[in-house]
Amino acid sequence: MPTSLDGQLVVAISSRALFDFEEENQHFEATNDRAYMRLQLERLERAAKPGVAFSLVNKLLAFNARTPQVEVVILSRNDPVSGMRVFRSAQHYGLAVQRGVFTRGESPWRYLRPLNAHLFLSTNEADVRSALGAGVPAARVYPHSARASSEHPNEVRIAFDGDAVLFSDEAEQVFASGGLDAFQAHERDHSATPLAAGPFKPLLEALQRLRHASAQGMRIRTALVTARSAPAHERAIRTLMDWDVEIDEAMFLGGLPKGEFLREFEPDFFFDDQTGHIQNAAEHVPSGHVAAGIRNA
Repeated sequence: MPTSLDGQLVVAISSRALFDFEEENQHFEATNDRAYMRLQLERLERAAKPGVAFSLVNKLLAFNARTPQVEVVILSRNDPVSGMRVFRSAQHYGLAVQRGVFTRGESPWRYLRPLNAHLFLSTNEADVRSALGAGVPAARVYPHSARASSEHPNEVRIAFDGDAVLFSDEAEQVFASGGLDAFQAHERDHSATPLAAGPFKPLLEALQRLRHASAQGMRIRTALVTARSAPAHERAIRTLMDWDVEIDEAMFLGGLPKGEFLREFEPDFFFDDQTGHIQNAAEHVPSGHVAAGIRNA
């Protein structure tokens, strides 16, 4: 029987999102790809430092203690030679990463389709936009984000913005055209009507399945962190109820900066569609920009 990843949560991730290759990337930008390859080969025996998404990947892979639940695949613009260091670094940290696609400068996003990926994390904005356009939840990792807290070793913590991330950007379009009063009135009038799905609903549903899977001591904890406030909170909650999806915490901040609230939640990763929110959050937690919706048109 052929090998299959059916039933598993599949995460595709670039080399720079998983490991800290910022120094090597600066060398690449100052020289060329061959010089970059030589540098990576020279450093083959030196494990790269953990990157922004390392904690998320490390904890998700811990769900595989009994049965395969999560598959992590390297999907990288790196060349195959540099890919050797990526795999060596994964082995050094005990990450059970077996599969990888290395495209030497070409966009790798098209390989997300045969993987049926639930999430793509990359530092390349064009690749992220292409993935979102193909219907894959994707975010551009901010490589200089704060690293995840070590306070919750047995809990994967993920925080999501609502509109244009978990939900469609319908409400943001109303806000953009009519302002706050129009937005609040629209959401109050439609409080009983579920919002359409946003780009990250498939990931939230995959996490829901993983939440109920058998694992040795590992847990999932999620948070909705949104600029919504009452009365617009009700439609968001009712939408999640309609989807039959659990969220552990909800923060309706009414436009307050999200970073310090996220610092207290201590997520392994945070997703938002607005660059201003991500820049604020990245000072405190691992963060990624979801280039979806009217604000990223």
